[in-house]
Amino acid sequence: MDWDDCRYFLTVAETGSLSAAARRLGQSHSTILRRLDKLEAALDARLFERFQSGYVLTATGEELLALLAPVGENMEEAERRISGRDAALQGTIRVTTTDTLLHGLLLPVLSAFRQAHPGIRLQLTVANSFLNLTRRDADVAIRPTNTPPDNLVGRKLGSVQTAPYASQAYLQRAREEGKRDDDWAAHGWVAPDEALAHLAQARWLREHVPAEQHVASVDSLLGMASAVEAGMGMGMLLDLLADGKPGLVRLAPPDPALDTEVWILTHPDLRRVNRIRSFTDFLYASLSGHPAFEHIRDKQ
Repeated sequence: MDWDDCRYFLTVAETGSLSAAARRLGQSHSTILRRLDKLEAALDARLFERFQSGYVLTATGEELLALLAPVGENMEEAERRISGRDAALQGTIRVTTTDTLLHGLLLPVLSAFRQAHPGIRLQLTVANSFLNLTRRDADVAIRPTNTPPDNLVGRKLGSVQTAPYASQAYLQRAREEGKRDDDWAAHGWVAPDEALAHLAQARWLREHVPAEQHVASVDSLLGMASAVEAGMGMGMLLDLLADGKPGLVRLAPPDPALDTEVWILTHPDLRRVNRIRSFTDFLYASLSGHPAFEHIRDKQ
């Protein structure tokens, strides 16, 4: 037996007519009748007597109703309980992002979401590589990427910019040595290490600065910003991280070729879960107007 056929049978048995069952189920008379005929054929039994006044259960129909009614009630209760659990803003949301976005963008917004929805527990995983949302290693990813995975759905917040920076202390020393600020190859640089070799910043350094001028390498953009701020050398840094540091000086306008999009992503199966949808909507509403994305709005 097909459970959907049984559901149609239960509705007709409860309402006593095809028209009432059709209204409740949002189906046509012909669909209801076809489902009943299919169920009777599967059971090789007549379940209803058809009268002008309505449908009356046969003895076999009465027996089937007694067997199926508790199943139907349990199915409805399961649907109410599980749907209600997802509809309520409670439970855990597993979030993956990078250290850059966590410290430069997300923490105040995550705190505000928690204050608005105290029934939600946020589980944060900070990693520079994508977790597998298909395997549900995380529910929501906030990632910098120009090529979001095809198997995920989401919205683009905007893009973040990158420019060369140095600390005031480093520039003073370099100028005393007779180095021009824009003579990139003459300066020491803080570089992304091999784990970040795929980034546009790493490619820019390979093209503009000899390897021997890479005085330090760091495996995170947040760590690079700290190293440049400490005076180790120049660095291609995200404006998102560098603009808030008073000791850093931007040495040239951001290079559009280094712009990186920022996405809020989730698995298609989760986008209708209320707590996930509410969380991603909150992030988008809070972050799409962030100063880090103003250059995008200026172009529009």
